[in-house]
Amino acid sequence: MTKNGMPAMLAALSGSLLFGFMEESSKMVEKTLEVVSPYHFSEQRAAYDAGIARMRHSHYMDYPRHVHLETLARCNASCNFCPYPNLNRKHTKMSDELIDKILNELTELPREMNFQISPFKVSEPFLDTRLFQTLGKINDLLPQAKITLTSNASAITEDKLESLQEIKNISYLWISFNDHREEEYERVMGLNYQRTRQRLEMIHDAFSEGDIYFPVVLSRVGDGTLADGEFREWAGINYPLFKASVFPRMEWMGQVEGLNVFEVPNMGCERWFELSITATGEVAHCCADGQAEFPIGNVNDQHVLEIYNSPEYRKLREATVSRLSVHPCNKCTFM
Repeated sequence: MTKNGMPAMLAALSGSLLFGFMEESSKMVEKTLEVVSPYHFSEQRAAYDAGIARMRHSHYMDYPRHVHLETLARCNASCNFCPYPNLNRKHTKMSDELIDKILNELTELPREMNFQISPFKVSEPFLDTRLFQTLGKINDLLPQAKITLTSNASAITEDKLESLQEIKNISYLWISFNDHREEEYERVMGLNYQRTRQRLEMIHDAFSEGDIYFPVVLSRVGDGTLADGEFREWAGINYPLFKASVFPRMEWMGQVEGLNVFEVPNMGCERWFELSITATGEVAHCCADGQAEFPIGNVNDQHVLEIYNSPEYRKLREATVSRLSVHPCNKCTFM
């Protein structure tokens, strides 16, 4: 069953939410594109819980497997399924000094341990003029880090794309396009459709010429209608070198209302093995805590690993079986 009568069709058309315990970027991307059924199916819960069990017996108990670093809380889109339009820290810029502090503290992660770093949270990373400076620091200080980028593409100019090609260890560029129909795209995202299409053409051409070494995913946040499947078909025809994904919606722990989403699954959460740092320095409970309403620490006056290993947060990783038994996880459908 899905909340608010959401059609089961979404489950059949959506890309998988189960990144799983993957360390290779290509496997991570492929995993997100699988067709899956609702989370409560026993075989899927078993696989997901097995991934959590493996992490409980790995470096990830002590060190985060994924760090979101929101250097600038700014986005040029106004998606109607995202908390950004009402974001409480909108336009906040993290200081260069705090960025350096965080990255230097992350050098304590074992070099043999793969982990993922994403220089955004509720933001468009290509709007920060320091992006490539930050990515260069990540390459230098954290050579084991896999860099992942999510963008709406409208801010990716030719110069920025060329600069991106010089950055090492990019696992993928995830483009949130959300609707292939011009009128609906502009209604949903508040961006100029033709401008974004020009950016997509530029990126696709660069990919076809071999200038881009990392996978590119064209994604839609699904709504359970026939448009989900139509988006996949359209993407395959117009951008055959990109991977296509339809991603189920979430309510951001109740911070965005009126969305049709899955019920909260009776299982643990891989997000307990991550850190989600906002531009203010507050560390949100997880990536689904868009407004940082449930902070677990603040990097302005705490070490990132101190926050990650704080007793209450570590307890989630050590012993919590189901998110239904803990707050605020019992309000979250995201995987």
